Amino acid sequence: MPALMVPRPTPPLPAVSGTVLAFDFGLKRIGIAVGETLLGQARALTTIEFESSEARFVAISRLIEEWRPALLVVGLPLSLDGEEHDMTLRCRRFANKLRGRFSLPVTLCDERLTSAAAETELREAGIDWRARRKRIDALAAQHILQDYFDAA
Repeated sequence: MPALMVPRPTPPLPAVSGTVLAFDFGLKRIGIAVGETLLGQARALTTIEFESSEARFVAISRLIEEWRPALLVVGLPLSLDGEEHDMTLRCRRFANKLRGRFSLPVTLCDERLTSAAAETELREAGIDWRARRKRIDALAAQHILQDYFDAA
């Protein structure tokens, strides 16, 4: 974990039970994690690396069909002082597209420092930079989902 931890406000938690998929949205990759509300534990699932938006949503559709989630959580990037920026708006749009395409509840969860925590965790595990690059986004999604569960 990084030395600097920013307190995260508690997100409004929808009253759902079952499987939850979480997304660490990026312009090149989308990390995905899965967890169960009953257990409250998240695990990294996969990373989607398609350039076209349509190919990304086809891959997400397959995951939704396989896992049948009750809720989707999207990491919301904010600056360390809590300010929104360009990626914040892109993540909000991504969350709205998920809600519209899949008719599932979608909530946003502060993702500050989750990628840094994932990077540190992988580096400390002795994983080289090439392998870290392939795993970091899914692990960041795991951190986002675990933060969501911990706030419940």
